[in-house]
Amino acid sequence: MKKLIALLIPISLLFFNAVAQQIKTPPPSPPQYVKQDFGLSSIELSYSRPGVKGRTIFGDLVPFGKVWRTGANSATTLTFGDDVTIGGTKIAAGKYGLLTIPGEKEWTIIVTKQLDVTNPAAYKQDQDVVRITTQIQTLPFSIENFTIVFDNITNSSCNLILFWDKTAVALPIQTDVDSRIMKQIDETMNNDNKPYFNAAMYYLDNGKDLNKALGWFNKAIDQQPDGFFIYYQKARCLAKLGKKDDAIATAKKGIESAKMAKNDDYVALNEKLIASLK
Repeated sequence: MKKLIALLIPISLLFFNAVAQQIKTPPPSPPQYVKQDFGLSSIELSYSRPGVKGRTIFGDLVPFGKVWRTGANSATTLTFGDDVTIGGTKIAAGKYGLLTIPGEKEWTIIVTKQLDVTNPAAYKQDQDVVRITTQIQTLPFSIENFTIVFDNITNSSCNLILFWDKTAVALPIQTDVDSRIMKQIDETMNNDNKPYFNAAMYYLDNGKDLNKALGWFNKAIDQQPDGFFIYYQKARCLAKLGKKDDAIATAKKGIESAKMAKNDDYVALNEKLIASLK
């Protein structure tokens, strides 16, 4: 019997250890992965989100004047799908670490080649790609979990905004879109199937040659005579050129086309455009 008990004890311990290893609990600082379309590619962000949990954050849990991993657990990283510009410095597409040095009135935000900095001792300033100083904004309310978001997104710029407790700071990011799109337009206009509408829309919305855009809208209508949405954009183009009567006439054609397509949204858009021109 003693031999049997001696044999069963290690077997029981193995069983309980196996059960224990299968227990999964929520992480105290849950990770978040964000992919934001930006320019002609995207930016991917990986970070963890610690909570305030009743603690004093900046100046205590996160000391002033010291490098912070900008999150918890693993290092925070940014992956740029295209070349970007931060603080006047051009940064090649690729993966980088994101670090900060919080202060009482301003922060230093660092983009680094290092991808594994989780404590100040591991930081090497000679691996910096760019560092900028930014003023903090004090919030009128507290953000419980550390949060990073992309905001103020345009075709060629966005802000990476960091929030925690009552503090917010922003990192402006830019990318060159215009020259690349203009090159695409020039190249595709040599193809048999020319993207007249897309090219005209880019010219219309980005301050390019409106007369050229108007010509492309006309050719887009030739390609797709029932394209109710094309009439509306052509009317917008005519309005910007100061040709109000032509714009109104085109918008009326757009209303007829939209009604045939049973698209009330474009009927309303054309009606609003006509009202604004009278």
